[in-house]
Amino acid sequence: MEALLEAALRLAAPLLLAALGELVIERAGLIDIGIEGTMLTGAFAGFVVAVASGSAVAGVAAAAGAGVGVGALFAAFSVLGRVDQIVVGTAINLIALGATGAASRALYGGAPPSAPTLGPLAPGPLAELPWLGPLLFAQTPFLLAALLLCLALGLGLARTRPGLRLRAVGESARAADAEGVSVPAVRTLAVLLGSSLAGVAGAALTLAQSDSFTEGMTAGRGFIALAIVIFGRWSSLGVLLASLFFGFVSALQFRLQARGSGIPYPVFLMFPYLVTLALLALGSSRVRAPADLGRAYAREGS
Repeated sequence: MEALLEAALRLAAPLLLAALGELVIERAGLIDIGIEGTMLTGAFAGFVVAVASGSAVAGVAAAAGAGVGVGALFAAFSVLGRVDQIVVGTAINLIALGATGAASRALYGGAPPSAPTLGPLAPGPLAELPWLGPLLFAQTPFLLAALLLCLALGLGLARTRPGLRLRAVGESARAADAEGVSVPAVRTLAVLLGSSLAGVAGAALTLAQSDSFTEGMTAGRGFIALAIVIFGRWSSLGVLLASLFFGFVSALQFRLQARGSGIPYPVFLMFPYLVTLALLALGSSRVRAPADLGRAYAREGS
């Protein structure tokens, strides 16, 4: 059980980072289904820079920067250009999948090298302590960063002026505009921040959970992050609990595979996504999204 919980926390870290990024974006009234492509871009950029520089920290910074770049592209079309958000997000996913795959083959051929990784928070005796060691000290900095960001985001949305403005734009962009809030500016900043977190989530895959990059390695985690935001009822605490749940489901999938059974391997791969669909079908009708979610905004007469 201890090993299962340790794996659940490790697998939950990138999901939590990506879901927190999507939460920021959606609370501002935008739907960014391109979060999958943003994660993949961050994973690739972080890997390339970490290999070139020999520093995993530099790789994480590059992943965040790559996420900001993808977010700027999304904001340019969806916020400023008022292009359909689903279309833009879909295009980003397709571009990211093709571009990272082609770039990886061009740079490394069929065998990417190993990248430096971020190890446990406190390796050694602390990581070997019963229960507390594997669940806390053996985890990578990505989990600690995600937990701290979850706390900061929860407080920021509820207690700070920027957080209240963000929520106001997501609930009623027209009313927020009438109060002097710049809707395009708030939404653009939300996209840039959320996309940077998604980029870091991608780096967690290449610089912590593995030391290499493979084409399409996000494997739908961005879409699971979207489901986590809905299942978490657009709150930071809900997103945290949902991320831990999906991390546990993923860890359980690997545990069942390791024990061996007559169940075909593809069924195990489907397991987390089947759970995602089931939870969305059961719970999505009972939650209320931000009122202006997915609606482009333009001032009257513009």
